[in-house]
Amino acid sequence: MYFSVDPKVFQQLPNAVFAVVIARGIDNAKPQADIQQLLAKNIQLGEAYFADKNLKESPEIVPYREAFRTLGINPNKFKCSIEALLTRIAKQKGLPVINPAVDLGNAVSIKHFLPIGAHDLATINEGLEVRFSQPEDTFIPFGGTEFEVPDEEELLYVADHQIRTRRWTWRQSEVGKITEQTTDILYPIDAFAGINDEKALASANDLVTYLQQYFDCEAQFGFVDQKKPRFDF
Repeated sequence: MYFSVDPKVFQQLPNAVFAVVIARGIDNAKPQADIQQLLAKNIQLGEAYFADKNLKESPEIVPYREAFRTLGINPNKFKCSIEALLTRIAKQKGLPVINPAVDLGNAVSIKHFLPIGAHDLATINEGLEVRFSQPEDTFIPFGGTEFEVPDEEELLYVADHQIRTRRWTWRQSEVGKITEQTTDILYPIDAFAGINDEKALASANDLVTYLQQYFDCEAQFGFVDQKKPRFDF
């Protein structure tokens, strides 16, 4: 299998980078108290960090808002997933418990202030791609049943013409969501060279360590950028 980024993406976002964590052999139905404690701890740290800050103007969020504008996406109407997550944290609304693998991704995302997705590898035939929309692409929003058609030249996460995330990191699909039955997961981490790429690598390292510790599973990570736009695993 593979994770790849279309070269056209780098024409618009030349400093975009992606850390990719692969986990296989997870028991996601088993409760993980340690993960809940980690998530709660990082939520508290996030609340304290953003207590007196304007999130939209924070250096952790500004690069994503600028990238959205470059892509023709209004960041006020369509918030990047990390801005939406941290906005909730800053308002002390907490997060719902979903399942251990998703909660772990959220815990690491909050710790490093980076968008981290999660996709069920069992629903991907060959690979997951970051590319612009094609006429055959369709999307079922998370929790929905009706198909949506993406905008023309919309940046997507997509596999087999099934869109997994619209508007780059805005909204994830019902297809490929992580459930208690999921055993194999791809976690993509979106960042920017020279800005927060070191945090992306630290996030990937954290995820691999926690996955091996809590799930006793196989875990590895790769790195994709303009020079190396594909990671095979």
